[in-house]
Amino acid sequence: MPSLFGNTVMFFLDAIGVSSVVAAMIGLSILLLLGVMNWDDCLNEKSAWDTLAWFAILVGMAGQLTDLGIVSWMSNCVAKVLQSFSLSWPAAFGVLQASYFFIHYLFASQTAHVGALYSAFLAMHLAAGVPAILSALALTYNSNLFGALTHYSSGQSAVYYGAGYVDLPDVFKLGFTAAAINALIWGVVGTFWWKFLGLY
Repeated sequence: MPSLFGNTVMFFLDAIGVSSVVAAMIGLSILLLLGVMNWDDCLNEKSAWDTLAWFAILVGMAGQLTDLGIVSWMSNCVAKVLQSFSLSWPAAFGVLQASYFFIHYLFASQTAHVGALYSAFLAMHLAAGVPAILSALALTYNSNLFGALTHYSSGQSAVYYGAGYVDLPDVFKLGFTAAAINALIWGVVGTFWWKFLGLY
């Protein structure tokens, strides 16, 4: 019942332009004031607080990496290295896609990663001669695939980890294994499919 009420409040407040965070706080406040929930109920949701703490810290760190110029510095370094090797566009495509994927270990959310790096990596792809549509779509697909890489790589991952069913070392092992399998599928099957579709 509290969940239904909270979602209803969020829906109607969002419809009139109130942000979802404010709507959630209003909904929680109403539930607490009416006695539907008490503060101990909130405190017992340890996984939710754990998730909130992880995201607050890691999203802040990702923002600081961008604000301090670390992200643009990394992009420039990668571009210079690729230019020095004089790679063909398929080789540059593979290196850039792998870099874009594994740099996600440094980011706390997909949104922060895409916001900070998508345009820079797209520019590097285009500078390396990779077809534009293939570059844009592959980066977009990759942005979805790295969501399971770590326990902090996406909102869903944090919730799954916070449930307590998987130990932290296993999360990293499973994330890397899933990444390898996805890379194999997308790299082999995807290559032929994209060629069939005329993306390159």
